[in-house]
Formats: sequence, C-alpha cells, structure tokens
Amino acid sequence: MKASSNPEGQETLYLHDSDGSQTRERGSPDGLPLGGARVIGARARRIFGGGSRQLADGEQLRHGISEETWGHIGAAAEADSLRRSDWLFGEVDRKRLLDMDQRLVSVIRETMALIIVALLVASPWIGFWELAPAFAAAVVIAVSTRYSRRAVHPERMIFAAWLSLEVIIAASVALLGGGSSLAALSWIAIPVVTLPARFPGRPLKLGVLVSLGLLAAVAFGTSAHAVVNDPVLVGAPALLIVAVTLLSTALMRSEIEHRDRCVIDPLTGMLNRGALESRSAELEQQSEITGDPVGVIVADLDHFKDINDSKGHTTGDEVLSGVAGRIRGQLRAFDLVYRFGGEEFVVLVPGAELRETERIAESLRHAIATTDLGNGQHVTLSCGASASERGRPFKYKDVFAAADAALYEAKRGGRDRVYAGAVTGLQPHPLLALESSAAEQSAAALS
Repeated sequence: MKASSNPEGQETLYLHDSDGSQTRERGSPDGLPLGGARVIGARARRIFGGGSRQLADGEQLRHGISEETWGHIGAAAEADSLRRSDWLFGEVDRKRLLDMDQRLVSVIRETMALIIVALLVASPWIGFWELAPAFAAAVVIAVSTRYSRRAVHPERMIFAAWLSLEVIIAASVALLGGGSSLAALSWIAIPVVTLPARFPGRPLKLGVLVSLGLLAAVAFGTSAHAVVNDPVLVGAPALLIVAVTLLSTALMRSEIEHRDRCVIDPLTGMLNRGALESRSAELEQQSEITGDPVGVIVADLDHFKDINDSKGHTTGDEVLSGVAGRIRGQLRAFDLVYRFGGEEFVVLVPGAELRETERIAESLRHAIATTDLGNGQHVTLSCGASASERGRPFKYKDVFAAADAALYEAKRGGRDRVYAGAVTGLQPHPLLALESSAAEQSAAALS
C-alpha cells in the first residue's frame, strides 16, 4: 500500500468498537492508559489523507488490530498518556509530574514521621487521639504513592491525595481547638509547600483557595471571638500560605526553565542531541521486549551554507526556525524530531518499518520544497531513511549509521531527494531466536 499523509501530516486511526461505534483519533488514540492500549474492536481502518484501506482478516491481530497499527497505537498511547489536556489540569506533563512526585515522596514521609513524633511527645497534654489523623494521612500518602503511577489520570489521584492531607491537617487543628493558636493554624500551610512543585495554573490556584478556606473555617469555627479580637491569628497564616506559594512557584519555574534548556534547542524549539540519546536508549529497551520496529530519518538542508554566506546568519536562523516548524507540522503526535547539529535533523519514528519511514521522509522533503519561508526564500531537504525490522531489536547506532549513509547517497545523487538504506548484520529478536532454536531442536529430534 502506498499512503500519503494528510494535510497536517498526522496519521488518523478509525477504531470500530464491538458495538459498531466508530472513534476517530488523530495522532494518538484517546482513552489509552500508560504503557498499553485499551482499544477493543473487531475492525480497524487506517486512513492517510484521502486514501483508506480495510484491514484484511489475516491482519486482524490483538483484538482486531493489525500488528503494524498496534505498534502505532502503543507509541501513541505512551505519548498521549504522558501529555493530555484536561479541563482542570490543562496540558499535563505527566512524566514531569510523576518524576517530581516520586522525588517528594521520601520528604513527605519524613515530614509525617516528624509530625507523629511531635504528637507522641505532646500526647500527655493533648491526648493520644490526635495520632489518628496523622496515621490517616500516612495511609493516604501510601495509597497515592502505590497507585498513582498505574492510574490513567495520575494527576487526579495526586491532587486528591494533596487535598486529603490538607483536610486532615485542618481537621486536626480544629479538634485540637487551635483556632486561637497562631502556631497551630500555621500548620495548614505545610502541604502548600509541595503544591507548586507538581501543579501549575488552575490546580495551584484551587489548592491555595482551599487552604485559605480551611484556614478561615477552622479559625472562625473554633475561635471566632478570638479571631475578631485579633485578626492576626488568621492574617499571619494566610500571608504565610500566599508567600510560600509565590516563592515555591518562582523556584519551580526557574528549575523547569533550566531543565528545558538542557534538552531543547533555543533557536528551533526542537529537542536537542542530549534528548535524542536519552529517547533512543528508551526505544532500544522497549524494542528488546516488544520487537517493534523503529525508523530513523536523518535530514539535512541543501546548500544552507550559501544562505548564511549570501544573506547573513540572521536569515539563516529564520530559515532554520521556519523549517523546524514545518517539519513538526508534518509529523504524527508520537514521532519526535531533534536538531542534531547545524542544519541537520534526526526524526525517530516508533512503530515504523523501512517503507513507512521512507514515506514519512518523502512527506518532509516535499513539505520543505514547497514551502515559502518568507521573502520568497525556498530551500530543499535531503533525507536518509532506515529502520529496524519487526521482531528484531532496535539498535540506534546501527540504524542511524544506515540512515546517515543513505543521506550521503542522497546528497551525491543530486540533493532534494530521499534515499533509504537497510541495516546489515541485524541479530534476531531474543524471543524469536529462542523460538527458532526450539524449532530447530525439535526438527533435529524428529529426524
């Protein structure tokens, strides 16, 4: 089948459920949890632009989805589960959220242990019953830590756990009769410290409003007369909550900005070579388990040095930025493009075999060749494509070398073209090697 990309350059999947309903997804299917796909159905169609094809019965694998399509769905599920829009949480970066939550777990546990120790020391004066809320908070932390990484929407579970801790602390202060104690009311600010590290935007604002609301409820609910006579009882903890939020947010934004600079090219907004090394290593590990193919495209702008020499580096930078945006617009949601250096780019295409990788490379070449980058400026792109074979481990070094060699041939062949190169010396996938070995041994025994 020869397929052409749609105007946005993204693959569109049509999934037919068992009830006959059709779900249309572009780039990444909806409703897919981290690490897998929960798509069930008897038929599936892949549509590229205007062309469509009904899968043959022989291709219906894994609940009616072909092996090739399943590879795309698995990659889409991973990309979709890591980043998905939500009415409250907005565009959630789940990978960063889970990473930060994991870093905070040990600190939160240590804090809870200190609180429990403090309550034990104070128990002769306040009673042992105050330990109950502390142990309830410990249970909430344990449950959230255990199940958040497996949840379809981990951000909801983590935020719900944070709200639970805030309510438990507020309830403890209220039961202690701390509405007239400045020190006790300040305890409500403790969970706020961890909020900006995990949630920006609406969840952060909601969390601060909840904290201030609980503070007011506890203060006026237990010691309204004392608060009226001394507003500092509420004002000081409220100021502490707001100040902690502002300072933590500023620190978190700085940390995110510096982290992004480590993996994002500032000129093009693309991921850089360091991020490429990390992602290729992840795909190698996944391929060892699944045997799914991975395509690699190495692309290079033709005669880019002439642009810098004749029109200046400012124009050259504008060309690079425009080309980067055009390339991103042609790729599917789960394909990743990296600026490899200078005017050279690398694209990783999870789930794609050589023919599919070559097709995507051709769509990139055509898009650049037909794009006006401003002031009548046109450039061309040469591409080399290669891919690992299905059922064989993906070795980035080998596949990249084959794609890079194909790019060299494209340059020699006249530029503005796509050449594809197969990887030589591939080793079979470990699972297939074991099956082949077992089959050979059985055949030898029978003979």
